[in-house]
Amino acid sequence: MNNAGATEVFQPLQPDDPPLVAGYRIAARLGAGGMGRVYLSHTQGGRPVAIKVVRPELADNPAFRRRFRREIAAARRVRGAYTAELIDAAADGVPPWLATLYVPGPSLTEAVARRGPLPVPAVLWLMAGVAEALQAIHDAGIVHRDLKPSNVLLAADGPRVIDFGISLASDVTSHTTTGAAIGTPSFMAPEQAAAGEVTAATDVFALGQTAAFAALGEPLYGDGPAVSVLYRIVNDEPDLSLLPEQLRPLIARCLAADPEERVTPAEVVEWCRQRLGKDADAGGGPAVWRDIAGPQVTVPPPVPNPTQGYTLPSVGWPQSAVPAPQPAWPRPPMPVNPEERRTRRRRTALIAIASVTTGALLLAGLTWTAMNAANRLRDWGAAAPSTPSPKASARSSASSTSSSAATPASEAGGRRTPEASLPASTTPKPPQAVPYPQQWLDENNSLNIKDPVERKDRKGDIRFGCKLAGCELESDTSVIALSYDKPGAILDSCRLTLTDAGRHRLPLAAAANGSEICIKHPSGDIALLVIQVKSTALPDSGISFVMADMTIWRAA
Repeated sequence: MNNAGATEVFQPLQPDDPPLVAGYRIAARLGAGGMGRVYLSHTQGGRPVAIKVVRPELADNPAFRRRFRREIAAARRVRGAYTAELIDAAADGVPPWLATLYVPGPSLTEAVARRGPLPVPAVLWLMAGVAEALQAIHDAGIVHRDLKPSNVLLAADGPRVIDFGISLASDVTSHTTTGAAIGTPSFMAPEQAAAGEVTAATDVFALGQTAAFAALGEPLYGDGPAVSVLYRIVNDEPDLSLLPEQLRPLIARCLAADPEERVTPAEVVEWCRQRLGKDADAGGGPAVWRDIAGPQVTVPPPVPNPTQGYTLPSVGWPQSAVPAPQPAWPRPPMPVNPEERRTRRRRTALIAIASVTTGALLLAGLTWTAMNAANRLRDWGAAAPSTPSPKASARSSASSTSSSAATPASEAGGRRTPEASLPASTTPKPPQAVPYPQQWLDENNSLNIKDPVERKDRKGDIRFGCKLAGCELESDTSVIALSYDKPGAILDSCRLTLTDAGRHRLPLAAAANGSEICIKHPSGDIALLVIQVKSTALPDSGISFVMADMTIWRAA
């Protein structure tokens, strides 16, 4: 969060933003991420909180909700001085949401962009604080998987690590389960980039990269296409020569290629305390952070509850449902004469008796009317013709002893009952969209249109492959077409894209991040792939892949 100004931190709500989430009144929009939108709200006591609302396509995925529920349960156990504590959540909400304490401070990314590389003491305080946060996270059985500068907020009293324990909830494939598709390429560990096992040591590698970014003002492994950065992380030794000499030994231990050789978070804390010396014992961190975080912005106040003077508009309501304003009749003066008081009491008693009597008569009349109507309806449904034939009489007798469910159009005197005369609803239900977020495709796996979607072989409907001419998607069963319409393809736009399509191969040279690909299966199912990450620049590197969000409309 950038503290340059409140207008940059707290964005006004848009028409599609909710004013209320599970009782939390929304004051401003804070941003958006891969899982959904983030809003500013407040607890009942006025404490600011960040509300993250899950995207609808993820919320509709039962597998996501199960993972989200598990991760919320784990995140509730995290209690650390350097974490943004999870205080409330609902995995079964509509939509799912979670609330963490709001941290009034910029992210490390924004602080470095504003003031440049951090001094050595600030980097030491940063590493100690983030390492202590990782201890709390790992003790709860969570691996962060996406530790990076934008997930480290700089409060006035130290750093705060956010989004812990939540990234795993977005995993849907075996690759993402081990972390390959979760994370930011510039801050991944080698085993993460190569689709290996993700452990607590993976977060330590990201800590080293985050600290190097703070000291250098740029990513340690450089910028550029994701595939190039991942290739350097997997195959090259990091160049630490530009780092301040005091930081090199610790960062080098964090960045060991073998996870077993990396330093632990507890060792990072101890190493930093030794280098900080007296400042660590005297608690000199806050002075450092006040200089780095910059001036604090004013957090918007809580949104007040609607006042009683506010009334909902009556547009669209029947006039009978909108009560007319009643005149404020003056209260009659109380009688002061004793005889007048007795007269007033007798009059009130007579009025009450008359009211009760009238009500009883009215109730009796309504009851008689209802019984009479019921008798008429019963007679109407059960009455036989004036001269019933023996056959009709037998049919009527048989129908009275049989189950009503066995004769949907029962006859009584040649008439159909009112229920039987009502036409059955024949309105077809629209195809339901089934989301499969963050699907991973490379030369070792494939995707199915039918469940199960993920395959760890090359026998699925959609395959990824690279040749001398470049990388492509191919299928033996389905038609594939690239959508050139405006972003945000839906079922109707995919149907239009596939109208004249007949190709089973799609070269990916013209596709980019955000490109939309429509696929039609012979069963009638239609799928939409939205590319999130495409790594095809080096086909022979062994790390070419496509990660995409997939939505399938069954029997469309």
